[in-house]
Parts: sequence; structure tokens; C-alpha cells
Amino acid sequence: MLGIFILIAAYRYYARLAERFSRTKWHYGLLAIGVYLGTQLLFGVAYGIYQGITDAASLEDSSFMAFSGINFIGWLLSIAAVYGIYKFLENKFMKENLHKPSLEIEEIGNKEL
Repeated sequence: MLGIFILIAAYRYYARLAERFSRTKWHYGLLAIGVYLGTQLLFGVAYGIYQGITDAASLEDSSFMAFSGINFIGWLLSIAAVYGIYKFLENKFMKENLHKPSLEIEEIGNKEL
């Protein structure tokens, strides 16, 4: 249930970023969902491999629906990945806005006499 709230928040977070820089909002919202789910999947696979190597019998006793410390760590890692990609995109968009020639083009012909 908490994962759904995190997904909604990540979608809205990325959509606001896209809107601020005049991009397609739903593309970046889907990117946020992909980053979150991908991080959860990679963490789950890595933890499953670790648990399988260290104690193979424990895999049969696992309950995937219960809240555990591992779920909490997975959520934190996923939130960190979503935030990291967000900051990367934000910096990239800011640099692109600085290098747009449209500001210079608008100044052409505006000579002050």
C-alpha cells in the first residue's frame, strides 16, 4: 500500500518537473514509475540471490505480503533512486535552457540608438 503512495508521489514529482521545463508530463511520470519499479525489482532480485546463497531453506518460508525491514530498505533505496534521477534531469534541463539560442535570437535587431 505504501508503494502505491510512493508511485503516485513520484509520478506527480516528475510531472511537475516536466511542466516547469515545457516537456511532456506523462512521459516523465512514466519514467518515475519505471525508475521506482526497476529499483524495487533489482533490489528484490539481489536480496533473493543473497538469501538463496546464504540460507536456501529460508526461501520456502518467505512471506512477501508482510511488512519487514527489507521492504523498508527497498522503499528507501527506490526513493533515493527516484530523487537522484530527478536531480540529474533537473540539472540537465537547466543547462539546456542556458544554452538555448532563442534568447540571443530575440536580441537581434533590437539596437539601441
